[in-house]
Order: sequence, then structure tokens, then C-alpha cells
Amino acid sequence: MGDFDLNALLDAARAAARTLAASSGASRNAALEALAERLARERESVLAANAADLEAAAAAGLSGPRFGRLKLDERALDDLITGLEQVAAMPDPLGEIEALRVLPNGLRVGKMRIPLGVIGFVYEARPGATVEAAGLSLKAGNAIVLRGGKEALGTNRVLTRLFQEALEHAGLPAAAVQLVPVTDRGVVLELLAAEDQLDLIIPRGGKGLIQLVAEHARMPVLYHAEGVNHLYVDADADLEMALRITYNGKVQRPGVCNALEAVLVHEAVAAGFLPRLEADLEAAGVELRAHANALPFLKNARPAGAGDWGHEFLDLILAVKVVPGMDEALEHIARYGSHHTEVIVTEHYARAHRFLREVDASLVLANASPRFNDGFQLGLGAEIGISTSKLHAYGPMGVRELTTTKYVALGEGQVRG
Repeated sequence: MGDFDLNALLDAARAAARTLAASSGASRNAALEALAERLARERESVLAANAADLEAAAAAGLSGPRFGRLKLDERALDDLITGLEQVAAMPDPLGEIEALRVLPNGLRVGKMRIPLGVIGFVYEARPGATVEAAGLSLKAGNAIVLRGGKEALGTNRVLTRLFQEALEHAGLPAAAVQLVPVTDRGVVLELLAAEDQLDLIIPRGGKGLIQLVAEHARMPVLYHAEGVNHLYVDADADLEMALRITYNGKVQRPGVCNALEAVLVHEAVAAGFLPRLEADLEAAGVELRAHANALPFLKNARPAGAGDWGHEFLDLILAVKVVPGMDEALEHIARYGSHHTEVIVTEHYARAHRFLREVDASLVLANASPRFNDGFQLGLGAEIGISTSKLHAYGPMGVRELTTTKYVALGEGQVRG
């Protein structure tokens, strides 16, 4: 790896984490606001770096959803700036004491919210994630070590430089946000072995990256599995609503983890819903892969194969099945879902709440698009990822999910008898 010294970078991150843990919320907010200002002021530099990354990626043959995730345009940059401003405006979680109670001996015991420490963030071609992850990490008082994909290296260099300038402007150590400038797989394996220097590793990317991190990490890992997300159209669904939500969930951005991959339709509304669904989605270029019981309602659908259930297409492909009732829909989701996002469309109050209670996913929605499983959309300002494991977070990971708690006790001279 040439002159690059990963251990020195990690040691600097550890020192910065100690400083951040003792820093004021005002100084951390000042850094976030300074970064938002720099992104707005230097947007041309950021977009130029991204354009160069896109050109190199296209020349290397990158295409499809991965190429789309690499692109950072004016709207995406504006969203990042807004997200930073929202995160800065949130209450400071550090030092907050929860569940304070007084024991019979007068000792007051509670849980104080504290940073996690140093976070390693390994991700693919998503330059926007550089800003989101580092911003949330800083707000929560953590240092972060970023290792992005090689396709976004130029953009990530510019974004990291701006973040470090913002940190220094606020009187905080620039080493609180660092980018690993080496893109070969070996440095990832070194990161995953650095259990004495990293408190947590968060991978964000495809199945191969997630598996690599899960297999080799020697520190705790927070990650999400595939987004195999279902929509169940109930017998009492508003079909116009179901059509809008299905279209949005599949067509808006088919290559992301909160896109829709399968629709389950109650047999009572299949005849009225499926032909209309096919007309809407065919116009958008969506290929339907239908269970045998859905094919009679569709003109141009392909028969679904066994591999189409529980599959994350990340493309304009949607699996469709007719079910005799809600029990079968719940059973199908339990078997094929990935604990990411699940939706019911229904006007029936009791069934909506049964679905919300019984479906095991990081976000369960009634009458809303799966595309809302996103930290920005859920009011968290941004997210560092969506956890589909239940320890220590479940769902979009915002500021509070990047902290933990320690017990504190306030006494007046009590001793144990």
C-alpha cells in the first residue's frame, strides 16, 4: 500500500474520538453547519469531481444501478445540505440521562447516553453516503474512518477535505473524519482485523461486501441484508392507492434497497387490480413475473420461477402472486422477506394493525410506499444505513442509533453493607 499507514490513521481517529466525546454539542453543530456552507459554496468542485468519477466509471464499464448510485447531481447535493442542517438542529444526545430512578438506599441510578467511539464505514459507490455517515457520526460524538468504493474516490476526497476544513473551523480535530485512500481489498481486511482501534464496523453495499465484512470482522457489525420488500393488497384496499404505492415503490428507483420486489394480492380484488397494475407498470418498462394463480389476470407476464421469490431484483422486475387471505400473505412474507420493509394497503383498521404487529421487518407501513424506509424521509436528517439485525439497532440508523448508554450512579456517601 505504498506510503499509506493505516495504523497511524486509526490511532489518530482514536485520539480524535476522545476529544469528540468531551466536546460540546455547539461545537459539533458548528462543524456540521460549516460543512453545509462549504458544500453550497464549493458545489462546482464537488460536482466536477463526481463528473470525473462518472466518466472513469463509464469507461471501465460500470452501468445500471451501480452507475446511478455513483452520480451526485444538484438535487442530491441540496438534499445532503438540508440533511446536515436537520442533523445540526437535532437535540444533542450525549450526556442525556435516561430512566433515572432512586433506590431504597437513596442512590440515584440511570443510563447516560455516550458515543460508540470509532466507527469504520465500508461502502460502495455512494458518495452521498460519505456526507451522511460522517455527519451523523460527528453529531453522535464518534470519529469515523471511511473506506468508499474506488469508483467514487475523487468525489470522496473532495467531500472529506471539506469536512476536515469544517471540523478545524469549529475547533475540532480533522482526524475525526478520515478517508482511507487505498481501494484494494487488502485494506478492508486490515480494517476488519483492527478490533483494538475500531469499536464498530458498518458495511453498506451489495451482498458480496456484506458477506465479506460479516465473515472477517473482529468487532461488532451493523448491517442490512437484501431488501426483499413486499406489498400486500388487502381485500379492503383502496385500489387507486395500491396502484400509486406499487408504482412508486417499483419504478421511482428500482436499484435501491427500499424498492418493492413483490406484490401479494388478495383473491377478492385480483381481477380488478392486476390488469390495471400491468397496464401501469408496462408503460414504465416493468417486467412482471407471476405465480400461476396470477397469470390468468395478466396478458404479458412471465411465469415466475422458484428463484423469483425472495429475490432482490434491483431492476424493473416485479414478482406477483394472488393469495386467499392475510394469513397466507403473512406466511409468504415470513418465508421470503429479508426483514427490511413490508407494506399493507387496506382500509380495514384491525387488519392494518395486525400486519403492523406481526410482520417482522425494520419498517412496516400501512398505506404508504416502502420508499419511506430512509433516514431522511423518516425525519432522522440522514442515515448511515438500515439495520436488519436487531442488535443494536433495527431500521434506519440515525444519530441515536450511533450512541450507546452507560450506567451512572449519583450518591451521597452510600457504602455497600
